[in-house]
Amino acid sequence: MTVRVNGRVVTPTGVIRQGCVEWDGDRITAVAEYPSVRDGHWILPGFVDMHTHGGGGHTFTTGDADEARAAADFHLTHGTTTLLASLVSAPFPLMRTATEAFAPLVEEGVLAGVHFEGPYLSAVRCGAQNPEYLRDPSTEELTELIELGRGAIRMVTLAPERDGALEAIKLLTAQRVVAAVGHTDATYDQTRAAVAAGASVGTHLFNGMRPVHHREPGPVVALLDAPTVICELVADGVHLHDGMLTFATATAGPDRAALITDAMAAAGMPDGEYELGGQSVTVADGVARLARDGAIAGSTLTMDAALRHAVNAGIPIADAARMVATTPARAIGLGDRVGALQVGLRADLVVLDDDLNVVRVLRGGSWVE
Repeated sequence: MTVRVNGRVVTPTGVIRQGCVEWDGDRITAVAEYPSVRDGHWILPGFVDMHTHGGGGHTFTTGDADEARAAADFHLTHGTTTLLASLVSAPFPLMRTATEAFAPLVEEGVLAGVHFEGPYLSAVRCGAQNPEYLRDPSTEELTELIELGRGAIRMVTLAPERDGALEAIKLLTAQRVVAAVGHTDATYDQTRAAVAAGASVGTHLFNGMRPVHHREPGPVVALLDAPTVICELVADGVHLHDGMLTFATATAGPDRAALITDAMAAAGMPDGEYELGGQSVTVADGVARLARDGAIAGSTLTMDAALRHAVNAGIPIADAARMVATTPARAIGLGDRVGALQVGLRADLVVLDDDLNVVRVLRGGSWVE
């Protein structure tokens, strides 16, 4: 049975001010003008969060399947219809446990995949990653995890200056796993070498990276300048100044800039004490920081809030919609399934009011209660 929703439809090519989206079952069957509509709500593709550690008081970082399901449900109510479960640096046994626990959720469709942010990261730029667990990339570990996950491993973030990093990147890309550059003190040339080896994502650009210098551009410039790299941006006003957010977006363009939450369990929760990767986190005024040194420890962001922040910073809504859906879907290899209001893709959409607050969420052709 064909179902329709009418309003201001945001497509990859622009806004249909008087439009409609139709679906039958779990697939979009039509996106078109609908002249009888007079404005109405905004209709955007379902959000795709390629980097989140938890939310609603639940975390992905312990490898617990029930926690993961609850965190995914929380973000779904904020419009995120596709997400990766992001882990933080951990001992290998926990990486194995999480892979085994989350693989069934990926097969079920609760998760779109697993993202290992670490442990192959720079100690100098570890940020809120636990320095006890950092180590050089291991192709043996990665091979075991990929085989164990049966397609569940979707992305791995590593520092390209570490011994064995380029070999790891080549292995990952050969196995259709996204290799991301992050938490790195790499030089410009080292970062370019990682891109040449197959790295295609910059993990939360600027954060956890050697800063830009006019005589050593470092990873930020190398990633922004690479046409094959999609750059993650945390649009919460804490990780990035709005001027840097709009600069990076203008430099990369909305087809190479992806908004992420980098959310932890405290997203959607009151201020207080939390935990991330075995480390104590204090949330005050909605900002999460490590108790030990005040380093930013993920965020309390949701994708609808990231969209609102980006639009308020001056990014046009059509561009921002690509940055929260189309671009991240393409970054993690799912652009042929989700991330846009296009015929044939999964019927995922978010209905927003004039202030871009979530009114309703549709996932796979069914309205979310």
